[in-house]
Amino acid sequence: MKIQTLMQELFNWCADGGPHDYSNSCDTLKCGNPETEIRKVAVSMFATPEVIRAAARWGGQLLIVHEPTFYDHYDKHLEHDPVTAAKEQLLRETGLAVWRYHDHPHVKYKDMIGEGGVRALGLKGEWIKGSHCAVNRFRLEEPVTPRELALRFRDKLHAHHVRICGALDFPCRRISLCFGTPNGVFEELCSDEIDVVLTGEACEWKLGEYARDAAQLGFRKALLILGHIPSEREGMRLLSDLMRERFKDFETDYFECGEVYTHP
Repeated sequence: MKIQTLMQELFNWCADGGPHDYSNSCDTLKCGNPETEIRKVAVSMFATPEVIRAAARWGGQLLIVHEPTFYDHYDKHLEHDPVTAAKEQLLRETGLAVWRYHDHPHVKYKDMIGEGGVRALGLKGEWIKGSHCAVNRFRLEEPVTPRELALRFRDKLHAHHVRICGALDFPCRRISLCFGTPNGVFEELCSDEIDVVLTGEACEWKLGEYARDAAQLGFRKALLILGHIPSEREGMRLLSDLMRERFKDFETDYFECGEVYTHP
C-alpha cells in the first residue's frame, strides 16, 4: 500500500462525523513522498527526534502524528532557526515521511482521540457529540469525584502532572472532554450542563480562576488540566490498535514520545 492510499483510507474512517470543511485542514503530509510503498507505519503523538530515530531504526516508512512537527499549527518552518534546520536534516537522513492526522479523528463520531482516553480510563456512560471540534460530552453511568478522575489519569494513563481546581470532592456525572487545546473550553466550564471539564492545557488566569471562584461561591464546578500529551495520546494509541486490526499488509506500532515536562 502507498502512503497516499493509507491517508485516504484513514480519511474515510472519519466520514461518520458528517460533513466538515477540510479546505484549511492541517492533516497533510509534512515530508516524504506520498507514492512511497509502506511496510511499517509508526504512530505517535509528536514527531520528536527520539521518536523519529526509533521509527527509522524499526524500519518505518511513515510516521503518523497528532500534533505539529515544526512548532506551528500548519508546520510553517521557521527560517534561520538551528533547531528547525537540524530536525529537517534528521528527517532527510532517515527518509521517514511524516503525516499529521488531527482534524479528521476529532470530527469522527465518536471523536477518536476522546474515545481512546475514555476507553483507557475505563469510563462507562453516554457519549454526547459537542458543538466544537474536539469538544465532546460524556454522561457517566456511575458518579465519580473530580479528585477520583484525576487519580485515574495518574494511575491508568501515567499522567504525572495533573492539576485540579474547583470543587474536587463532590460526585459528578456530567463531564466535558476537551482534550488537547480546543476552542470552546471556557464555554463548557461556564455551562450549567457540565460539572467537570477535562482539558490538556489551560489559561490559568481565565479557566483556573473561574473554577476556583465558582467552587468558593458554592457552585459544583471543577477543572482538570491533564497536560497536552496525556490528554490525547490514548487516542493515537487507539488509532494504532485499529490500524493493526484493519491492515494486514503492513506492520503498525505505537511509539511513546513521553511527556514534555519533568519535575525539577
